[in-house]
Amino acid sequence: MTPLSHPSPNCEPRRAPVVDMLVIHYTGMADGPSALARLCDAEAKVSAHYLIEEDGRVFALVPEDMRAWHAGASSWRGETDVNSRSIGVELVNPGHEFGYRAFPAAQIAALITLAAGIIGRHPIPPRNVVGHSDIAPTRKQDPGELFPWQELAEVHGIGLWPCGEPTDLPPEHVLLAGLAHAGYDLTDPKAAVTAFQRHFRPWKVDGHVDAETMGRLRSLLRVLR
Repeated sequence: MTPLSHPSPNCEPRRAPVVDMLVIHYTGMADGPSALARLCDAEAKVSAHYLIEEDGRVFALVPEDMRAWHAGASSWRGETDVNSRSIGVELVNPGHEFGYRAFPAAQIAALITLAAGIIGRHPIPPRNVVGHSDIAPTRKQDPGELFPWQELAEVHGIGLWPCGEPTDLPPEHVLLAGLAHAGYDLTDPKAAVTAFQRHFRPWKVDGHVDAETMGRLRSLLRVLR
């Protein structure tokens, strides 16, 4: 795959010594050209390293050795300058505000190829392949419950997918400690639970801890140890 060059001025030198995160977004705009224009607009002050159109075209916006402005106010595993340690990939999709829909096969195929290359170039562990909602649970929903996290993890080895059986609920402090260990910011615990469900139990995203959610969290934590 050879990405189409479409440089964005919205970048700067990194402030971290290593890139160890891959963050997936959706554009949340009416169409791809509008999103591409915004990501390359100096006044907008937002960008990503790559944008993938629904037909599978990949646009390279910011060099991987530079800091793009895609994560905003965010946190993962206690680190708050996510932009400095991550590669950001935007998927063209109208999002929840403009008519959220499934991601086309051509777009996901392009993402898989791109992500595999990124992971090959940088020391990104599976636990650090995340969505925007994982790192900013109080603000973001993307890439959303229709994103195929299971396919990426189980078929292509990109990210993680826990399959734990439903289990009894522990005391609240145990649950919160588990979410924190996984990487989630706990400023708003319900938002953190919702973000976890959106990624790892997308068929029921309600922010309520139930036996299935807890089983999946415990399964994830076993992989992380």
